[in-house]
Amino acid sequence: MYGCQRGIPTYEYTPLQVKQAVVGYGRADKMQVQKMVKTILKVDELPKLDDTTDSMAMAICHAHSARFAEKL
Repeated sequence: MYGCQRGIPTYEYTPLQVKQAVVGYGRADKMQVQKMVKTILKVDELPKLDDTTDSMAMAICHAHSARFAEKL
């Protein structure tokens, strides 16, 4: 909310959109998403908290969406 008040753009993605962007399948389970986040970011270990991994997946989704929007 603070970001919006300061004019910082915010973005929203549904779980289906995040899974589609990260795994390529919108109905992927949490383990598939975690494995792909690990592969895409080329890390050996992911943080223990699922919320942290979810936010990483959302960042990947946004990066994919931003690249697509630039091409339009």
